[in-house]
Amino acid sequence: MSDAVRRFELAAWELAPGQYAAGFGRATAAFVPALLAAGGVGAGMRVLDLCCGLGMVAASAQALGAEVDGVDFSPAMLAAARRAVPGAVFRQGDAAALPLADGCRDVVLVNFGVHHVPEPVQVLREVRRVLVPGGRAAFTVWAAPARNQAWRLLFDAIRRHGVPGTGNAPSPQGGLSEPGQCVDLLVRAGFAAVEAEVVEARWEVADAAALVAAFRTGTARMAALIGAQSGGQMQMVVQDMQDAAAEFRDGAGLSVPIAAVVARGVVAL
Repeated sequence: MSDAVRRFELAAWELAPGQYAAGFGRATAAFVPALLAAGGVGAGMRVLDLCCGLGMVAASAQALGAEVDGVDFSPAMLAAARRAVPGAVFRQGDAAALPLADGCRDVVLVNFGVHHVPEPVQVLREVRRVLVPGGRAAFTVWAAPARNQAWRLLFDAIRRHGVPGTGNAPSPQGGLSEPGQCVDLLVRAGFAAVEAEVVEARWEVADAAALVAAFRTGTARMAALIGAQSGGQMQMVVQDMQDAAAEFRDGAGLSVPIAAVVARGVVAL
């Protein structure tokens, strides 16, 4: 199953760079400040942006004076990151077998990457390996759809007008959407002083069609779900979402509540 997950994820992310930043990237970027705070990032620290994507976390850490590099498995995402953050070093690698020496980083940050890997606990064990004693790891995952109105709008509309649970996407391991699950994962990986909390933000989009487009071009499993619907079904889904999102209208667009779990742990001294 792990190979199937990797192939599925890589195929999705190789297509994402062109439209990610202006679409789904605006949702993930909303949680970068909380992630940096959880990692205690400061000037002079050696910070790894793992599953770095376009390098948004790397750029923000660099702005705080940190020495930053990034690792991702997608060549297309890495090429975009190198253009966006020229002062950082980005390399291709497997999050479960990092191309880094033991104890070489002060902080490792993973923004919405842990829930995409086949074996999250193995990835976090690798994270612990490359951290110095006292080093910090922090990651984000999306909170459950009940706390994430953008997901709820789409899932509810597909349930009413489409075919739920389609797309033939292999499921990664972990099932992470609650603070307790993230705490347990960090403990299993050997971290101490573990904490996790739900952080809320708003996702500003033009309308329901823009929300669907962001999911289609900036995600893996959500994109597969959308792609499995017929054109007629998706027309009804978008209209349903637009009607249901009336409470989130803000001026000319939508301001949709979203939420993530921010989790952190420390390598024991």
